[in-house]
Amino acid sequence: MAEKILVTNDVQTDGVEELKKAGYDVDILPNMNEDEFVKVVGKYDAFITRSMTHVTKKVIDAADHLKVIGRAGVGVDSIDIPDATKRGIVVVNTPESNTLAATELTCGLIIGVSRFIPQANQSIMEGRWDRKKFVGQQLQNKTIGIIGVGRIGSRVAKRMQAMEMRTIGYDPYIPRERGDQLGVDLVDLDTLLKESDYITMHVPLTDETRGMIGEDEIAKMKDGAYVINASRGAVLDIYALADALKSGHIAGAGIDVYPKEPLTKDANPFLGMQNVVLTPHIGANTREAQRAVSVDVATGVMQALRGEPVPTAVNMAPVSKQVYAKIKPYFELAERMGTLAISLCDGAVTGVTIEYIGDLADVDTNLLSTAVLKGILNPVMQDSVNYVNAALVANNRHIAVKETKLNSDPEFVDAIRLTLDTEKGQHKVVGTLFNKGEARIAKIDGFRVDFEPKGYFLVAPHRDQPNMIGQISTILGKAGINITGMQVGRSEEKGQNIMTIAIEKDIPDEILDKVRAIDGIVDVKMVCCEPQL
Repeated sequence: MAEKILVTNDVQTDGVEELKKAGYDVDILPNMNEDEFVKVVGKYDAFITRSMTHVTKKVIDAADHLKVIGRAGVGVDSIDIPDATKRGIVVVNTPESNTLAATELTCGLIIGVSRFIPQANQSIMEGRWDRKKFVGQQLQNKTIGIIGVGRIGSRVAKRMQAMEMRTIGYDPYIPRERGDQLGVDLVDLDTLLKESDYITMHVPLTDETRGMIGEDEIAKMKDGAYVINASRGAVLDIYALADALKSGHIAGAGIDVYPKEPLTKDANPFLGMQNVVLTPHIGANTREAQRAVSVDVATGVMQALRGEPVPTAVNMAPVSKQVYAKIKPYFELAERMGTLAISLCDGAVTGVTIEYIGDLADVDTNLLSTAVLKGILNPVMQDSVNYVNAALVANNRHIAVKETKLNSDPEFVDAIRLTLDTEKGQHKVVGTLFNKGEARIAKIDGFRVDFEPKGYFLVAPHRDQPNMIGQISTILGKAGINITGMQVGRSEEKGQNIMTIAIEKDIPDEILDKVRAIDGIVDVKMVCCEPQL
């Protein structure tokens, strides 16, 4: 039966068609209130929404089968992310899809408010010729202060530099070297407020940024400064800004987003002002951006439903496109290593150590570590463990998780070394990639091996003596169990080997007991290397 996806708002058809082509059952039910949403959400595996639909705790609690929430856009303040995370629900947005559209609108607001373009247009439309009334300001040699020098802020900087503006920025989350690359002088917030002729905001709405530009911050701005906000409405106190515009302390403003939307006439403090350009949250409203948003959110939803890592998920470890491209080939290896390692264990896991060797030592590997935890925990947990809740589940089970990085290693150029500490001992697995993408297990508990971690295996450490392979093969053959591959690995300890036997399916415990009874067999483990959703 096809998984069901609900689209709750106006999302362009390109993304919806992608979902249907992939075999999903898609319903479109726009403009629902909370009670209506609660009544229908229980039968869906995923839904895609926009900012006008609020995904509350009440909605999430009613979503019995929900695995993923897709936000067709950037802002996720209308979604109860903490509750979704507790439930293991992936929340996906589309941070890159409308970057250029929002950048261009910001630049348009800057130019529009500086040159009174909307007001001059309205004057002409009303039959007047108010040429002398609209004396604007040039951007050349002015200073623009960019709060949040990320995806959009950095692009605004590039375009304003082309206008020969000095660009300064406040962003505690990027290093000075990155600012130098962008040509943006990174300063503290007070300095930015005091030195900028134009101030533009490009930050997400968080506890830290909510109300960050209020009456006190506006008072620190230059007389005659301009304020632009095309990020999130609640970042800026629009009533304090309106007072500063009326007093003349602030020369003009361009605003696309508001604390409460839609902005009604009764709640609009800018009514009648001629030094303000207002737009109705159209930062992402270009044909190109809307198509990209719909396709990208559909892609993220499908990745999450397949149990894959989603680089645009807001409640997973975030990664850049560059880092994701580098670690992506290792995801399958990392998860399968976790599944293999837990199959070797007898007691409860108390600690997990993941060593990244070679090229992986130089990148953010948090999401890869999550893949390892997912592989470890899914086979032993009743509830599904995914990329969202794996770290939380490990913490709740008091499993200590540690990452280490090694730029070089005497045995491996690029590899992942996984160590599981249990109540009954320790197990180690080393994995690597061949041919830039083929997952291979290179070592188990000190024994050198070489096999692809797929399907079912028997793993049997044993004494190095004649007829070990023959005896096991005889037992499996009599039981009608087909062997698809076999390998013997040696360790540095003389006289000890390990046998890995690939078989077509799981085998009964009584067959394992017969193998264990062979003289010279130290232990036998039935291993399934297939990750679980």
